[in-house]
Amino acid sequence: MAFLRGIFSLFVIVLLVIVVLFVDFTYKTFSQRQRDLNCDAIVVLAGGRGRIEEGSRLYRENHARWLFLIGVDPSVRKSDLFRERKGERSGEGVYLEKVSRNTLENALYAREMIVGRNIDSIELITSRYHMKRATLIFRHVLPKDIAIYPHPVDTKNLKEEWWNHSGSFRLLFSEFYKYCLFRVFFLFAPTELQSAVK
Repeated sequence: MAFLRGIFSLFVIVLLVIVVLFVDFTYKTFSQRQRDLNCDAIVVLAGGRGRIEEGSRLYRENHARWLFLIGVDPSVRKSDLFRERKGERSGEGVYLEKVSRNTLENALYAREMIVGRNIDSIELITSRYHMKRATLIFRHVLPKDIAIYPHPVDTKNLKEEWWNHSGSFRLLFSEFYKYCLFRVFFLFAPTELQSAVK
């Protein structure tokens, strides 16, 4: 009986820890704000609504020298995503990456583009719910001296009152789960990762 009580107590403690960590993750997800700044490059993780449009807007407003669109569908051309407009900045500094298919691959392929151009700072654009995981991965993949400034984009499928919206809760918990997996991965496999990105 004492053994069962011990197991139950351990289960309750683990559950409480998970709840606290999830609430902290959610709070930090909604606390991130867009900042008005200039960087060497804008890095957009393609795939979510509004991301490319926001990156293009910042690039046209001269917030960065380069605009990297990462994880773009292979069939898409640059002119499909960045249309030239008379009297506005040209797409000379816009580059598409079409090979990567998940966030870790996004970071690895983006690293090649960033390091090859001696970039010191990037503005990372992705959906708000995805930002903490994306930032975590990019911080571990990129050289430590490169500054990363998160620039979250809001989407209709994530509500601020997430506790009242089942879709938002599922989305946040899914991201929390993946974020925790990558925290563990980077904790126990730093050597393998470093050899992969050299």
